[in-house]
Amino acid sequence: MKKQVLCYGEVLWDTFGTEKKAGGAPMNVALHLVQQGIAALPVSRLGNDASGNKLVEFLKANKLYSDLIQTDEKLPTCEVTVKLDENQQATYTIPQPVSWDNIRDEAPLLEKIRKTNVIVFGSLACRTETSRNTLLNLFENRLLKIFDVNLRPPHYQLSTIETLAAMADVIKMNEEEANLLIGAYDEPLKDKIIEFQRKFHCQTICVTRGENGAMIWHNEKFYEHPGYTVKVEDTVGAGDAFLATFIAGLLNKHPMDKVLEKACAIGAFVTSRRGANPVYDEAEISEIINKQESIIPLN
Repeated sequence: MKKQVLCYGEVLWDTFGTEKKAGGAPMNVALHLVQQGIAALPVSRLGNDASGNKLVEFLKANKLYSDLIQTDEKLPTCEVTVKLDENQQATYTIPQPVSWDNIRDEAPLLEKIRKTNVIVFGSLACRTETSRNTLLNLFENRLLKIFDVNLRPPHYQLSTIETLAAMADVIKMNEEEANLLIGAYDEPLKDKIIEFQRKFHCQTICVTRGENGAMIWHNEKFYEHPGYTVKVEDTVGAGDAFLATFIAGLLNKHPMDKVLEKACAIGAFVTSRRGANPVYDEAEISEIINKQESIIPLN
């Protein structure tokens, strides 16, 4: 059966001053998966308003619209304020409540989940009981469950994160999130990952390290990549691009060292462009990879 990935959670507008870009980690991951030949659809809820209508147009133009995009008659479509610091690192102001706080287990979703292999989900849409419970009910189906931790303070509770981590097969987080969840700030990252796996028993753990690449624990073996150097335009969506590339490689059963190499390269490529979802330039991505041979398998 062809792999089908559902990306559960927020679909929204990222607002940079007067400029708006369609975003939300689940939608970004879906867009990047489709660019890499993996069938993917976002699961979310939009307001019945002008912002929601424009997002529907965007999703249709990118072949991501389906009846898994629900409509809320009361709550508004989400618009997030994004601010970039001097290093082009992003911070986010996220309103509440918004439409994706009210994702429901409607019939189209329940029907689709039975035909799905993989679900990707984050922490943000789980800030409310309704959307969180809808997700947890979906877990009753046989799925590869991929948890993109993606913490956005103050929009999470540690107990919820731990519940989701315990149910996940694959977990992706950044190093700051790993420190928070494990609480062992002074330990080497490798030891933190081992401790995390013992606590939550997931199959695969990926920790991204920004400009310093990433480390993966998979099939009881560690892989590390130091990352690639590019001129940064902004960091919005880089982690989503990394995750999508990682998922595509995992589903296609590519060697993990090559999966990690490409994920780091595409994450770097996205930081060299404005916004979360640039169209891939394969020549530039190959050039990024060819600049260094930098995969480090660890025993």
